[in-house]
Amino acid sequence: MLDPERRRQRHLDAAVGYLTLQMPDHALAELRAVDDPDADARVFYQLRAEAYRMKRLHAEALQDYERALQEAPDDPTLMLGMAWCYKRTGQLGKAIAITEAAYRIAPDKPLIMYNLACYLALAGDRERALAWLGRALRRDQSYRKLVAEEPDFDGLRADPDFRRIVGERFAGPIRHKE
Repeated sequence: MLDPERRRQRHLDAAVGYLTLQMPDHALAELRAVDDPDADARVFYQLRAEAYRMKRLHAEALQDYERALQEAPDDPTLMLGMAWCYKRTGQLGKAIAITEAAYRIAPDKPLIMYNLACYLALAGDRERALAWLGRALRRDQSYRKLVAEEPDFDGLRADPDFRRIVGERFAGPIRHKE
């Protein structure tokens, strides 16, 4: 019989595996088998948040992200997960605020800059959205490929500055709202 710590770790490892395989229900089943979630609170709550996020249960995910963030208040990965859920629960202001906080912790991460550009574009803050998008693209050109398919930028597609920043090839078609 496994000691409680090894048993807990086995369930946490299995949950990671199931999340990698995009099997959130199985991950949640493994996490329910953990006897003492607070022994590895950050890991446990982050894994559960990711499983809920995969299931599009964003409010539930937010609760677990908040719990994990109590254990690791300077973790930009947790902050980005929370921002993703805030956006999907109609809390765009909170998504922007926590992404800005993540940037202050990890200013070298282009993903943070890109996500901030997305949220600001949705909020209608053209100038700041373009500035953050430009920063992200200067750090990592591969984000250019995402722009054409990113609906968050639909409101900027006709903007000549947007098209110049991302390049005509990557700007995507101008979509008209019906």
